[in-house]
Amino acid sequence: MRKKYSGIASCVIFFAVIIIFPVFCILKPDEKISVDERRQLAVFPEFSAKNIKNGSFMNGFDKYISDHFPMRRTFRTGKALNEFMVYRKKDNNDIYFSDGYAAKLDYKADEASLDYACRRFSYVYEKYLKDGNNRVFLSIIPDKNYFLSLSDGTPSMDYGMLVEKMTSGMPYARYIDIFPTLELEDYYRTDTHWKQEKITDTAMLIAEKMNFSISGDFSADTPDADFYGVYFGQTALPVKPEKISLLTNPTIESLSVFNYETGETTGVYDMSKAEGADLYEIYLSGPRSLMTIKNPLAENDRELIVFRDSFGSSIAPLLAEGFSSVTLADIRYIAPDALKNFAEFQDIENKDILFLYSTLILNDSDPIK
Repeated sequence: MRKKYSGIASCVIFFAVIIIFPVFCILKPDEKISVDERRQLAVFPEFSAKNIKNGSFMNGFDKYISDHFPMRRTFRTGKALNEFMVYRKKDNNDIYFSDGYAAKLDYKADEASLDYACRRFSYVYEKYLKDGNNRVFLSIIPDKNYFLSLSDGTPSMDYGMLVEKMTSGMPYARYIDIFPTLELEDYYRTDTHWKQEKITDTAMLIAEKMNFSISGDFSADTPDADFYGVYFGQTALPVKPEKISLLTNPTIESLSVFNYETGETTGVYDMSKAEGADLYEIYLSGPRSLMTIKNPLAENDRELIVFRDSFGSSIAPLLAEGFSSVTLADIRYIAPDALKNFAEFQDIENKDILFLYSTLILNDSDPIK
């Protein structure tokens, strides 16, 4: 008898879940973005005979249900905990934890990707920089996986080969080795990026090698908002948020930033991003194709052009003290040929040029145009 009632109860629970979850999914308001995963969620597909016939409706509906399933975050966390604690896996979605830091397994240098990056940078050099008596530099930002591999033997790529490949592929650029200025603690625990307050010595080294000066005297402000890095959402583990610090001094406070996408002029820190999905976008308003920082307190008329990825957003305000202007170009979002439409790239002469890229981008360089 007990088995009978137990079987009936199991059936009731099973059918209740089947009915309740879809009803709840239908009734609850749709969310537009996933803050954890930093992406837009699928929208309900258009219902039409054509879409049903070609299968696009069901494909879209499947993605929609997956993205809006009730308690999705809870189930993702449960899966992640199961992977790490029950099956004792070292990673989840290629993200692993070591010494309290989340990092991505990236243990093979992609030579084809490095070659492609060199070709695109060389195209920029030949088109804009070759004949202008410009001083060209290259600096490479290591992933924190580099430091974790040194401490615990985690598999990592051959960083020496990566650096050699890039420097030999860009013989026109003088290499600035910033690896010795960095350590694991200089990176966020749940994100790919470095901490601005930890890279003042890196900025000082770049200034020394490029023969300009910055004071190195900064104070730090810390917004109240919590920072959940990109790995927080990818791992789905219940990890603690972090804080972001913003370095400032009289020069940084005086800087103005012109955004060519919006036509607006702002400061270097965009506090409206404190309410967004990615707090790191406080630095120079996040991903932007082209912007110029003006320094009204500059003691010289030197100009710097930085070809960069997102790491450049937090170090650029520190370097700006040494120049009258700093132009930042992210050729993941703007094609090099389009740069000729802007005054900063017409008849470039006697300027300082810095290619500043992370190994994460160099080893996966397809987004570079």
